[in-house]
Amino acid sequence: MIKTQSVATSVIGKVMAGESLTRVLQETWRSDRVLTPQQRGAIQDISYGVFRFYGQLDGLLRLLSDRPVKDRDLRYLLLVGLYQLQYSQASPHAIVDNAVSACCRLSKGRNRGAQGLVNAVLRNFLRQRETLLPQVMAEETGQYSYPEWWIRKLRTQYPQDYRKILDAGNQHPPMTLRINPRKTNVTSYQQGLHEHAMEAEAISGNAIRLVRPIAVDRLPGFAEGEVSVQDAGAQLAAPLLDVHEGMRVLDACAAPGGKSMHLLELSDINLTVLDNDSSRLARIRENLERAGLVACRTVCGDAARPVIWWDNKPFDRILADVPCSASGVVRRHPDIKWLRRESDILHFATTQKAILDGLWPVLARGGKLLYVTCSVFMEENRWQVEQFLQGHLDASVLPLPGVSTINGQLLPDSLHDGFFYTLLYKA
Repeated sequence: MIKTQSVATSVIGKVMAGESLTRVLQETWRSDRVLTPQQRGAIQDISYGVFRFYGQLDGLLRLLSDRPVKDRDLRYLLLVGLYQLQYSQASPHAIVDNAVSACCRLSKGRNRGAQGLVNAVLRNFLRQRETLLPQVMAEETGQYSYPEWWIRKLRTQYPQDYRKILDAGNQHPPMTLRINPRKTNVTSYQQGLHEHAMEAEAISGNAIRLVRPIAVDRLPGFAEGEVSVQDAGAQLAAPLLDVHEGMRVLDACAAPGGKSMHLLELSDINLTVLDNDSSRLARIRENLERAGLVACRTVCGDAARPVIWWDNKPFDRILADVPCSASGVVRRHPDIKWLRRESDILHFATTQKAILDGLWPVLARGGKLLYVTCSVFMEENRWQVEQFLQGHLDASVLPLPGVSTINGQLLPDSLHDGFFYTLLYKA
């Protein structure tokens, strides 16, 4: 456990310095090859858990410390210990003792009082837990484990639903699969899972949800392209775009390529896959090759500046899954809550407007553009579309058949993450 706590502390420190949790964990697995699968699982659980409940844990640490803990490694180790004591099944005695030993390893003897502080803080939490937790929960940051500005924004924009949105973001995400209808079907694949002692339930369309998440490489038929991992909310995009055989289709901002794959699984289209990062395009090609879906054109370019990459032939359909705050997928990426700043929302909204304005001229008359974000903030969603409609009189909004939303907003719940969809028609 000492190794687990030490590595988790290091991971949290790198994320708090500005790196994404996903990237830091990937780098950790590459650099520390001796970690066992059990250690990796524990490190991942602790890292995700600390960020999921950071507001609460930080509040507890403030109550348990006479003064702010300025040593960052020490502070993050204390958060690791508090998370384990509050949310893990491990022995409290072992958690505290190993945290003291991990402190010695991290400080390398530089801070001789650190071990005593770790021991005192964690043992005081065990003794005072029943009185400390209500104090922390009395503050909204501690109650919901989100930054104050995030809570305030959601309360203003969703006065009836903000608590449900916040709570959904702190749950463990479901593992949802998308069945490739070119290679199998939901019934057959479910039967195959059952034969491997993996239970799943059908949700809708080609989506099924595993009862218990597993490693991707254990999925039957994954390497052969029979199935992909994709949130049920994200699986709505391709059907909503309403593609038909032979259409010229553009998937703008396409990485990591799940929606591109889905479009090609649904119909034989002339697909152009666009992204402004060549390394992400390489990953898209790998995913398409895995599924045997290679009949498409990949282009590296800026969606907001089609003059550089467009061949002057209009597209019948455009999927604009634009960069956003990712506020609707925080249960999968809980570090986002603490890395985002309120000022970032305006930056994303500006980028989104530029992309919409840039893509509209390349859409054919009578064509459709599906605007998508994985955000719940209205600046990026409903207000963005309203502004676009005011500036483009040839644009109108089409209904979303079979999808229940609040003005296009799909709020996160137990089945899916939070997404925004608007289908625009060009007269």
